[in-house]
Amino acid sequence: MRLLTREIPPRACWALEQAGLHPLLARLYAARGVLPDELDDGLARLTPPDQLLGAQQAAVLLADSIAAGRNICIVADYDCDGATACAVALRGLRMLGASQVQFLVPDRVVDGYGLTGPIAERVRAAGGELLVTVDNGIASVEGVDAAHALGMQVLVTDHHLPGDTLPAADVIVNPNQPGCPFPGKSMAGVGVMFYVLLMLRAELRRRGRFTAQTQPRLDALLPLVALGTVADVVRLDANNRRMVAQGLKRIRGGAMPAGLQALFQVAGRDWRSATTFDMGFALGPRINAAGRLADMTLGIECLVTDDATRALELAHQLDSINRERRELEDGMREQAQASAEALFASDSTPPSALSVFGEDFHEGVVGIVASRLKERLHRPIFVFAPSAAPGQQQELKGSGRSIPGFHMRDALDLISKRHPEVILRFGGHAMAAGCTIAREHFPTFEQALSRIADEWLDAATLTRTLETDGALPPEFRRVDIASELQQRVWGQGFAPPVFCEELDIVQQRLVGERHLKLRLRHHGELVDGIWFGRSEPLPARATLAYRLDVNSWQGRDSVQLVVEGMAGD
Repeated sequence: MRLLTREIPPRACWALEQAGLHPLLARLYAARGVLPDELDDGLARLTPPDQLLGAQQAAVLLADSIAAGRNICIVADYDCDGATACAVALRGLRMLGASQVQFLVPDRVVDGYGLTGPIAERVRAAGGELLVTVDNGIASVEGVDAAHALGMQVLVTDHHLPGDTLPAADVIVNPNQPGCPFPGKSMAGVGVMFYVLLMLRAELRRRGRFTAQTQPRLDALLPLVALGTVADVVRLDANNRRMVAQGLKRIRGGAMPAGLQALFQVAGRDWRSATTFDMGFALGPRINAAGRLADMTLGIECLVTDDATRALELAHQLDSINRERRELEDGMREQAQASAEALFASDSTPPSALSVFGEDFHEGVVGIVASRLKERLHRPIFVFAPSAAPGQQQELKGSGRSIPGFHMRDALDLISKRHPEVILRFGGHAMAAGCTIAREHFPTFEQALSRIADEWLDAATLTRTLETDGALPPEFRRVDIASELQQRVWGQGFAPPVFCEELDIVQQRLVGERHLKLRLRHHGELVDGIWFGRSEPLPARATLAYRLDVNSWQGRDSVQLVVEGMAGD
């Protein structure tokens, strides 16, 4: 592993300190390119919604539908972003006067991804007149055509990258569609839906339905926006950070849907000190588990209900499904890891990309297993499982995760051009994508992905690199500073602080069979440390990358260094 230190522009650091930021935070923010005017996370600083192409037309379409009492059906995706986007749409449209709003979420196994013809038929059979997609639809050319043929109008709200052909929807709202001037291309699906609601509220004010004093407070939806944004691992640009920060403020103040509070309870997390870590690693996985192994309807109902008792009951169900997901994932990960590492061991030159398939793999967990393998091996990874859909036993469902320098969706697009017969369906982002292939074409896919990786990646890119923030001055090794860092918004594209320096390893022992408990000497003083998932012993002195953490034990808080990596490892 290579440990690199971020450059800290001195002028930017000075300007941030002058703006009132703590010296350590000023250093961290300056290294991440934050400007003083980005420190204000107030809602007034959000990018105006009228910059989002199609948002005004969507507002008119929704306002007309509400006025006519038309039946609006939300078609959601089956991950946390899709679930929160659906909950935001349901809650927001009802707040704004919609009398008939329902939702439908596809089944991962039976329906596959996105709006399809059969889903459109189910929406129409349920009385749907306006079909609204959230977190999907930009690739649903045939599904939109089917909905139109059934007499429905279609509003697509999505954030995924479009293909060569856009669906013929009545309105499309997607910051990544051609011609959209919205600067925040990294907005999650839930953020797109929130922005549509902001425009709808403005349109209803224009029509005299509300005044600035009587309009509903859509900021009540921000806890859900924050959860979906963090859980979808989109880049936390300034606009996304503002929405997440505002959502966290409301959660910490107790202003959140009953389902969120219930999820904090079953996860054993304290909502009064909620962090982005809680959203990404405690709440998000419990919502996602429903879409992976069961029915995402459970997750959406948990986020929509205002009944605290019902919310807690649903949260417990989601927690149980998540435990099942973890057990299934552990078994798959071990098998997939053994297959992947065998390729490394049998070849003096490890492959630049890996594709893994297991007959007993579960398609609902391939994405998270791919993510774990990518973290361990630092290679673009695709994991495939047999399709469990009726009549599709000869198809494989795959999910890929990538590393910087390898655009996964573009790679799939190139495979589809070089080998038109291989990929049946695909979509996704730069760092995560999915596809369906015929079982017989797995070897061709495997070779094609590896060949593209050979073309795009070099030795430097394939070397695991961790960006750090340099040494931690000893005066900042304090519980209050560690707590302050935890409360800030960190995530994809805005990495949490990782410090790096040479330390003495005074003591080390294995705990829980898979974690190293450490006593480290930092600037002459002993401090506790831990390296999760590490069982191999460390040398007496090493250059370590670590996070500053608070360890709470028997009512006492103390500083702990959580090791993330070691130079040369």
